[in-house]
Amino acid sequence: MPELPEVETVANGVHARVAGQRIARVWTSGKPQTFKTPESEIAQALTGSTIECVRRVGKTIVMTVHRKKTPVEFLIHLGMTGRLLVSQADVPMQLHTHAILTLADGREVRFVDPRRFGRLSIHKPPAVTGGQQPAASYTGPGREPLTISADDFIALFRNRKTPIKAALLNQSLLHGVGNIYADESLFRAGIRPRRQAGRLTAEELLRLRKALVAVLRHAIKLGGSSVSDYVDADGVRGFFQLQHKVYMRGGEPCLVCETPIKRITLAGRGTHFCPNCQQ
Repeated sequence: MPELPEVETVANGVHARVAGQRIARVWTSGKPQTFKTPESEIAQALTGSTIECVRRVGKTIVMTVHRKKTPVEFLIHLGMTGRLLVSQADVPMQLHTHAILTLADGREVRFVDPRRFGRLSIHKPPAVTGGQQPAASYTGPGREPLTISADDFIALFRNRKTPIKAALLNQSLLHGVGNIYADESLFRAGIRPRRQAGRLTAEELLRLRKALVAVLRHAIKLGGSSVSDYVDADGVRGFFQLQHKVYMRGGEPCLVCETPIKRITLAGRGTHFCPNCQQ
């Protein structure tokens, strides 16, 4: 599943290509599971609107559009295999395309998802009184890993009895972190994934926060990790998978100490760590 760096890369790429464009028409596939909001409501909300911005919130792409000065947010969750591509109209439509936003200049924003675990929905800001204009309001389920303060990061894990790896994957705590970047940041912080989150010292949590931010920012710079279906808005694969220290390297020698990387199952997810470098 695309994680924070992959979703950030896609959102930034789509924003750079479509911000300021008007959506002339909307097509949807009618396939089940994909649409959390009725397709007719999605089409009505987006058709004729102007795209203000495309951003990431957690693992969700948020396209903010304006129609008659009222902001509406189109939420795109990529799921396991979802892709959001900006294409010329004459490019053949891929199989498993479930939504197409045709822009006024003729280009198309296409949502493609073979396994249909992705979700499309409309989020409307709450009503306001006194003639004020409503503002974009989707904030996601948890805290933002790239901007959370050191004190708040420490407080997030205080008294939690779950393993730190499981806590990192809990989207209601930190949204956007998934399996890849939890493993990679724990390795760089020298912390075993089974350690109880609430028993980590403040020093260890500060080390983890620093490692997590560094890993996420480096991955964004390299366009994310392409270990399965992920590609950016132009259909190009990322490169951070070439920088993985432990993820999917079970049995291979640690790049620091040459101890074989261990793979376990934790919180239902394959988890990779170095028994020597991580304590």
